[in-house]
Amino acid sequence: MARKATPKSSKKSAKSGSAVARRSSASSGGGSRSRSSSQEGMGEAFIKLLQSPLVAELVAVAATAALASLAEHGFASGEGARGKRAGKAVKEAGKAAAAAVGRRLGTEIEEIRKAAKSGAKA
Repeated sequence: MARKATPKSSKKSAKSGSAVARRSSASSGGGSRSRSSSQEGMGEAFIKLLQSPLVAELVAVAATAALASLAEHGFASGEGARGKRAGKAVKEAGKAAAAAVGRRLGTEIEEIRKAAKSGAKA
């Protein structure tokens, strides 16, 4: 089963790499100035988003949840099913991280809604 997963992931990375190569060659080959400046603006906006405190907090929440899930799953030595157990632990850690990020985003959205309602009343 592990062999089957490896070729699939390499195919995806090969496809994404070729898509990136095509896109970069298309954008460098005689595109208009407004298009390149808008792409630069999008790049800068993306960098600002990555540097925002909310994104940093979401990454920290996800990492903490994943680590807690891995620790909860345990590191006891097993006989033959060690690979399956490790894969299951990683899968559960990913689910825990996604759930934690979802809860945190829900909290943030609720705070924004409350602030918007109080701002509209004032």
